[in-house]
Amino acid sequence: MGELSIFLPKIETWGTRGMRVGTAPGTAGDGGRTATIILNMRFDIVTIFPGFFESVFAHGIVDRALKNGLVTVEPHDLREYAHDRHRTVDDRPFGGGEGMVLKPEPLAEALEKLRVKRRDQRERDQGNKGTREQGTGNREQKDGQQGNEGTREQETTRVILLSAQGRLFTQQVARELAGVERVVLVCGRYEGVDERVNELYCDMELSIGDYVLSGGELAAAVVVDATMRLIPGVLGNEASGEFESFGAADAEIDVDVLGVPRSQHGAGGLLDYPQYTRPAEFGGLRAPEVLMNGDHAEIRRWRREQQLRKTLKNRPELLERAALSAGDLRMIEEMRRG
Repeated sequence: MGELSIFLPKIETWGTRGMRVGTAPGTAGDGGRTATIILNMRFDIVTIFPGFFESVFAHGIVDRALKNGLVTVEPHDLREYAHDRHRTVDDRPFGGGEGMVLKPEPLAEALEKLRVKRRDQRERDQGNKGTREQGTGNREQKDGQQGNEGTREQETTRVILLSAQGRLFTQQVARELAGVERVVLVCGRYEGVDERVNELYCDMELSIGDYVLSGGELAAAVVVDATMRLIPGVLGNEASGEFESFGAADAEIDVDVLGVPRSQHGAGGLLDYPQYTRPAEFGGLRAPEVLMNGDHAEIRRWRREQQLRKTLKNRPELLERAALSAGDLRMIEEMRRG
């Protein structure tokens, strides 16, 4: 594929990867609960346009994560699994209507080539795994020869159909996916995908917004980017994934570093506060003095107020499920009174 040399080997040569148990992004302070964090996460993308991703993943954080071996992304050409002369992957919909529908046979063959079992089989395997673990206790830890097999059984896969009919993709969904070892993304096209593929193989449908795209490739890129940046080591500063829009609640973030009060405030599901940098004055506007006075506690208060103000203005529905204190509620009421 030329430029796709940045991707690691295809699934046939991909072995088991390391995992560790620790605190997942956005869960710190959650009663000491631990979550599985994947040290190397894999995304397989089934698409009729594999070349679309060559430039998308060749820049910035994604490119760095790929080169550092923290993330693996592999597009798979759906047309390779269509065996007629024209490599046909679509057909007219039953019942009539405009457009074409992606056929089930090429998609099913592509998923099976990627060693994706049907959903009901994966669910049964997961149930059997839980039963085996209860019965064996720590036996595998004592037997070094079984260590690799134990790691292989820990593999978790989520198969996602990208569709305008799907559940809305949010930061919370990205956090959930960041704890999965492999994500398989099926890119819809035309009028959609034969529903039987969704029923037989897919764990969920995801939509990135209330609008219609020409295909699922852009949505796949969004899911990969938003998810992989939550994997430990991908961002240069781990705190960057906490102090941002839709980030963790302030109480869930470790406080004070080396005795210095932090000036950031966790979003707790809200939008982030506005940011400023040098020069202090630009275009006749001056950066807020509070940000330059060195009083961390005062800066935190100002930033919280700005989070609330921006959310109330641009995304007021987020306030309904955000982590709000009594002080937050008082500020919101004052803002609404104007």
